[in-house]
Amino acid sequence: MPTHLAKLIVYACPVGLLAQQIETYLAKTQALYGANAAHAYMPHCTLTGFFEDERSTIPSYVELLGSVFEEYCDRIPHPPIQIRQLTFNPDWHGLALEADWLKQLVADFAGRSHSSTRKESLRLKDWLHLSLAYEFNPDYASDLCRLAKEIIDTTSQVRWELRFYEQLLDHEPRPLPETSWRCHGSWVL
Repeated sequence: MPTHLAKLIVYACPVGLLAQQIETYLAKTQALYGANAAHAYMPHCTLTGFFEDERSTIPSYVELLGSVFEEYCDRIPHPPIQIRQLTFNPDWHGLALEADWLKQLVADFAGRSHSSTRKESLRLKDWLHLSLAYEFNPDYASDLCRLAKEIIDTTSQVRWELRFYEQLLDHEPRPLPETSWRCHGSWVL
C-alpha cells in the first residue's frame, strides 16, 4: 500500500488590520481581474520551501518548532517583521519584508529537524516577502498597483504568527485543483 506523504511548510502570517486590507485587496482583484497565483494562498511570508514527510511526523515537527520558538521568545524585536515597502515589479507585486532573527529561528528549526522518512533537507527562504499578485495578466499590472496603493497601508496595525501548515489538495478533475490548508501549530511573534 503506498504511503501518502504530507506536504508541509512554515509561514509567518499577518493578523489584524493589515491582514484585513490584504484580504480585501485579494477579493477585489479576483472579482475585477480574475485570479492570479497569489489567490491560491492565504496572506503569508514563506519561511521554508514545501517539504514532504509522513503524516505521523507532523507532531514532532510542531513540537520542535514550538521549542525553538520558545528559545527565541526573549529575542523577538518590535516589530517582529519589518515591512520595508510595497513593491511593484513587472511580474510580482507585494510587501518587501525583513526579519533576520526569524530567518535564524527557522534555520535552527531546519538544522534540528531530523526525520528518517523525509527525503530532502528543509529549504530556507532568504527573500522575505508577502505576495499580493504574481502570474497575472500584464494588461492589469497598473490596475493591480493602483488598487494596492488605495487599499493597503503598510503602517497599519499588524500582528504576525509563525505557523506550521499542511497543504491539502483536492484531486478531483477540475481546471485547477482546490487547495486547502490545515494549520498544525501557531505562535504569536
